[in-house]
Amino acid sequence: MNQLSWYDVSEDVKQLLILATDNWQNTVLSEQYINQALEKDGNNLDVLIGAYRFFFYKNKPEIALKIAKKVLRIIQETENLPLEWEQLKPILVQRQNESSIRLYLNAYASQGFILAKLGQVEAAKLITERVKTIDEHRESCATTVFEVLTKDSDEDDD
Repeated sequence: MNQLSWYDVSEDVKQLLILATDNWQNTVLSEQYINQALEKDGNNLDVLIGAYRFFFYKNKPEIALKIAKKVLRIIQETENLPLEWEQLKPILVQRQNESSIRLYLNAYASQGFILAKLGQVEAAKLITERVKTIDEHRESCATTVFEVLTKDSDEDDD
């Protein structure tokens, strides 16, 4: 049971997450386990992050996006972060080594990636460019997604 020892969730939620993983090939069943974990502890960041990754990899980007946005809202509230980017960016830059801020940046970058997958290219460019300016060590997917979205189509002719 030590597979999820770092998760700060109850044993029954850990068990549901393990069952979801063990039944990965059976999407219907694994999704039921993820949803049960969300019902039991749907405000827990570990559960939410695992869930949005699950739904992303199961090619359910709309659900993944909804959950990633919830992660952002929870961190915004708990860290008392401003909503406006101009006010938010300096805080994220200053505090980027804090675990909650890294989670925020990763969830925000994931939101950009999911929006790109959904074909919402302009929104995806905006988000990934924002994260790219902060994430100098390329710890999130933002820089790569931004580069792909802004790649000049003439470069393909090389």
